[in-house]
Amino acid sequence: MMSDDPQESLDLFDDHEEVVSEDGKKVTRKGIYLLPNLLTTASLFSGFFSIVSAINGNFIASGMALFAAQMLDGLDGRVARLTNSQSLFGAQYDSLCDVISFGLAPAIIVFLWGLDSIGQPGWIFSFFYVAAAALRLARFNTYIGSEDSYFKGLPSPVASATVVYFVWAMSSYGIQGDEVGRILAIFTALLTGVVSLLMVVNIPYYSFKEIELRKRVPFFSMLFVVFIFALISIDPPIILVSCAFIYVVSGPAIWAVKALRK
Repeated sequence: MMSDDPQESLDLFDDHEEVVSEDGKKVTRKGIYLLPNLLTTASLFSGFFSIVSAINGNFIASGMALFAAQMLDGLDGRVARLTNSQSLFGAQYDSLCDVISFGLAPAIIVFLWGLDSIGQPGWIFSFFYVAAAALRLARFNTYIGSEDSYFKGLPSPVASATVVYFVWAMSSYGIQGDEVGRILAIFTALLTGVVSLLMVVNIPYYSFKEIELRKRVPFFSMLFVVFIFALISIDPPIILVSCAFIYVVSGPAIWAVKALRK
């Protein structure tokens, strides 16, 4: 039965409504915040472009695109907090986009680069990564607001960086396709499996959320940032994958120290 309200029957897109808390009262607001969701969409596009590049055999472009996706993913949440434009819609949209950029894209990239050469185990490890990333993001959604200083489990952007930057580094030295030997493919499969497992276990990882960008910092801090940029420019894939490996190892190290103190 059609509604008698012509406006309701002709609306192809409903305005998003969200209940928010303002001054201790619950009120309904319509619409979405444009700026943080634009950054999230740009991150999604970068993740999608990395998949397309991998299908075309350009794994260097895949790595660069995923790096852009990670930078944009790190910006959207901070921009939302800085501009007071956080919303439940934005959180859910960001998480769904992360499944594509940091779950599906890395699995496809690593499979097309070398895991396909070991047959069925290759796509099993790739699927395990996708499932682990989805579970990690679903669990993160239930912890929104409670994960402050430390994440529970390896964040999916870092897991994707570990896998994809490794592929990027190998490809930058001409190792891809037929050049990927069986031993290297097996090592990559094991690496994919390890980071997948780390995403779903309760090992703590430092979140860097305590870094406040709105406060004044010593002048030396800017020189440190310049040094980091210069260091990365020497050999981007090698430096980035090294940083990713260090962060991956930091979680088990923190967990071991806490376990020994008990």
